[in-house]
Amino acid sequence: MTQETPQQDSAATAADNTSDHSGKVDLPAKVRVRFCPSPTGTPHVGMVRTALFNWAEARHTKGTFVFRIEDTDAARDSQESYEQIIEALRWLGLDWDEGIEVGGPDGPYRQSERTQIYKDVAAKLLEAGYAYESYSTSEEIEARNLAAGRPKAFGYDGYDRTLSEEQKQAFRDEGRKPALRIRMPEDDVAFDDLIRGEIVFKAGSVPDYVIVRPNGDPLYTLTNPVDDALMRINVVLRGEDLLSSTPRQIVLYRALIELGVAKEMPLFGHMPYVMGEGKKKLSKRDPESNLFLHRENGFIPEGLLNYLALLGWSIGPDRDVFSMQELAEHFDIRDVKANPAHFDIDKAIAINAEHIRLLDPADFLRRSIAYLHRDGTVSAPTWDDLTERERTILEAAAPLIQPRVRLLGEVSGMAGSLLSTAEYIEPEPDARKQLKATAAEVLEKAIAALDEVPEDEWHGDSLHELLSKVLVEDGGYKPRLAFGPIRVAVSGRRVSPPLFESMEIIGKAVTLARLRGLQNNL
Repeated sequence: MTQETPQQDSAATAADNTSDHSGKVDLPAKVRVRFCPSPTGTPHVGMVRTALFNWAEARHTKGTFVFRIEDTDAARDSQESYEQIIEALRWLGLDWDEGIEVGGPDGPYRQSERTQIYKDVAAKLLEAGYAYESYSTSEEIEARNLAAGRPKAFGYDGYDRTLSEEQKQAFRDEGRKPALRIRMPEDDVAFDDLIRGEIVFKAGSVPDYVIVRPNGDPLYTLTNPVDDALMRINVVLRGEDLLSSTPRQIVLYRALIELGVAKEMPLFGHMPYVMGEGKKKLSKRDPESNLFLHRENGFIPEGLLNYLALLGWSIGPDRDVFSMQELAEHFDIRDVKANPAHFDIDKAIAINAEHIRLLDPADFLRRSIAYLHRDGTVSAPTWDDLTERERTILEAAAPLIQPRVRLLGEVSGMAGSLLSTAEYIEPEPDARKQLKATAAEVLEKAIAALDEVPEDEWHGDSLHELLSKVLVEDGGYKPRLAFGPIRVAVSGRRVSPPLFESMEIIGKAVTLARLRGLQNNL
């Protein structure tokens, strides 16, 4: 199967859609797009990017977003994966207009419930001559290729195209069951890709292909275009890995239109690969591709979707952060770049941090509770079920923590020392390493000064002023050496929420106890 360099003269089905004034392919007046994953594993970022671009195109054009499931591979499909896909879309907020759990005029929306539809269409294709019975086994095809001087794995050679009725009967008498193949045309297949421009598949580069197995099971090559036709999908947006199947779909669509099954040829747009480390396509097995792992680490939907939208598209020069509403307002599939997009986890985290900072503080806290509870930092998984003390501390801590975390999974590390009543926190290794020889005397001076502060004057600003005078001005310590040991004592961490505000939140007694605790464990 070869993809040739596009020529000047395109196929009529593509050329008629080219806009003279813009150079872009015109979209239908009422766009209908679809997302149709197979439930064969954990949702991954490539799948989500496909769903996102379809959702965004539907919302931008005020079109229709259809969600269906392609679950005809009984050996690989699973109910768990099906439920995870739905959970993923719900969590991300990618709502759909027709399809699974929503309904619509073209259901059912699971292929496993549409078997009779495929049988009926296959019978029409066979009767009209667009498809034919093929009895050749893979071993016979390989043997014929070798005999003709072709590579063994060259592919199907069209042998069954011209079988007589007597030859077919002879195969039947042997007990053979035929597959059904589509007759590919003897001319080029060309189309205008919404992202890549004109693409031409030369005549003979795509062999006649199977749409129904000998056991009667329909294949993706039949079910996918038939569903698109019957659901009136007129813009097909999918990954670059499916580009090689497009000439097959176009040829089948021509037949479906002739048979009255389809009304029109859809437009196709093939999104660029998402690349991982080492300039390799991001695999389902790569940790960075696992959607739920990103959620577990503390990505929020707004941040993750914002980053995934940048994998092939941009809202404008030098602007990376935008809302879903802005994405829907500005997105145009025809602006997506064909070049492979690299998944950069550091940039994804940085964009997520920006979205965390944009959250209302109350929303930030409520989203953080599940992570705090998971890590054993608070007593309950929901805000309303927390103790009054926990809610009070978190409300005071939110302005300190929210600007400093990049992922919600980092909130526990920041808030843990504030919520804890422990009188000594064992320093993390990197925090203990930063303690210098002067730490003991710094702690001694700090304890002596803080011990004299009345409870009603225990405020962040006054504590900062006091320790700055005692340790920096009078003691002669540089700020890093003056405040570093106190930070480690109070939080156990090298990086923590603002020190003096933290001391105010945990109170005088616990602060002094922690300073003495570190002093005794140097």
